[in-house]
Amino acid sequence: MTTAIIGTGNIGSRLAADLVAGGADLLLAGNDLADAQSLAQALGERATAVTVDQAIDQADVIIFAVWLDTTKQLFAEYGDRLSGKILVDPSNPIAPDGNDGFAKTIAVDESAGQILAALVPAGARLVKAFGTLSAESLGSASRRAPDRAVGFYAADDEAAGKVVAELITAAGFDPLAIGGLDQSIRIEVFGDLHEFGALGKPVNRAEALAAL
Repeated sequence: MTTAIIGTGNIGSRLAADLVAGGADLLLAGNDLADAQSLAQALGERATAVTVDQAIDQADVIIFAVWLDTTKQLFAEYGDRLSGKILVDPSNPIAPDGNDGFAKTIAVDESAGQILAALVPAGARLVKAFGTLSAESLGSASRRAPDRAVGFYAADDEAAGKVVAELITAAGFDPLAIGGLDQSIRIEVFGDLHEFGALGKPVNRAEALAAL
């Protein structure tokens, strides 16, 4: 399967590095093709810079490493062209709260995963993954030994979840399903399974299972 990452910011670039280090071949796209080209050049021959249109058309799995509103716009814009594809959402809808902290930009009891689940184009399948750890932890905890850090994911479609679990493994983490997309809030920022929630750090499988 061909995998694309749309978004070359902190999360997208760090995740791309993890996946390439794990032997994955990637298409990289973003608002600025030059940024994608620079990242691809830094990552080597396994990474190829493409336009967003090319990423949408060529990839079987698309990781939307962008803000929630941008993902919503892309779902609406590309519609039927996303049919048959696995769409991965790592987004955490937060913004500065004006008091040196952050607050959710959606309702406290809402999750980006559930919002997007209602907007997924017909024939596409959504998986929530890769947003439970900060960009820094995606780098420092990848391929941690001997107790590999867990990468949580949520999916309504078991087959799509398994495909993304393989990518989580390639990125250097131990994949662990938490249930369907209705559980997405648990692995988004402030959720009990998020690094910045009750866990407070990347955890191994034993620690993760104790928290489920």
